[in-house]
Amino acid sequence: MIKRTLCFSNPAYLSLRNGQLLIKLEPRGDEPERQTSVPIEDIGFVVLDHRQITITHGAMAALVDNNAAVVTCNERHMPVGLLLPLDGHTVQSERFADQINASLPLRKQLWQQTVQQKIRNQAALLREIHHIEVGNMMAWAADVHSGDSTNLEGRAAAFYWSQMYPSIDHFTRDRDGDYPNTLLNYGYAVLRAVIARALVGSGLLPTLGIHHHNRYNAYCLADDIMEPYRPYVDRLVTKVMADCGDTELSTAVKSNLLAIPTLEVHIGGQRSPLMVAASQTSASLARCYAGEARRIAYPEM
Repeated sequence: MIKRTLCFSNPAYLSLRNGQLLIKLEPRGDEPERQTSVPIEDIGFVVLDHRQITITHGAMAALVDNNAAVVTCNERHMPVGLLLPLDGHTVQSERFADQINASLPLRKQLWQQTVQQKIRNQAALLREIHHIEVGNMMAWAADVHSGDSTNLEGRAAAFYWSQMYPSIDHFTRDRDGDYPNTLLNYGYAVLRAVIARALVGSGLLPTLGIHHHNRYNAYCLADDIMEPYRPYVDRLVTKVMADCGDTELSTAVKSNLLAIPTLEVHIGGQRSPLMVAASQTSASLARCYAGEARRIAYPEM
């Protein structure tokens, strides 16, 4: 079952009643207060994007107990906080031990696989959208060494972004940059939450990465595993830019980007919603840590 994503961009009061998320919305004009409810078990993500939203502790506890991710946004409507369950898997301590004890050669091999699939997916997207010859990127993907010691990820990214938005002069991918960086940032934040939720559901520590290491980053592993999924966000952002024409994070733009968990991807020779594929990826990573598998299952564009 595909879990629902709920986004609240207006004042609301969220509470728990009989296993349901009870939603009370402020009245508009002379209208009465609006009220509805959603079964907690149907919810995968809750996005809180307004300063005047109140959520009870009972509702938060029930959400995380059902492995739902609660995302909070700042005054610029960008996701800045993520609440996930502490106990996400029945053999969590065993999974933690496998992850912590993973050898450096294993982590380098896993990062090699990750970079290779990211570059392949970027190449496939350039070919699909702009009909660009991508033989160079496929060659880079094939030449990635263990741990990506020659930083072919960076070389591929430079070429990829130079070709991705030809209508925008001198576009540079920058977390603090202007449009369409703002759309990309929002989409990646949603994707990061999806991946972090999947990792926790597989009993892994989202903080302990295979490549990313930052003492201030609580989601290093999520940042690693989301890399091959980024082109799916890039594809959606390109479509949103064409369909909406907005250069700001309007309600319509955010509504489209919040569909990221339900995007169709191909993984293991089958079609799957991105949210489900993320769980397959995280489960395969856990098997790699345990010595039961040698490859991470990533989607292929």
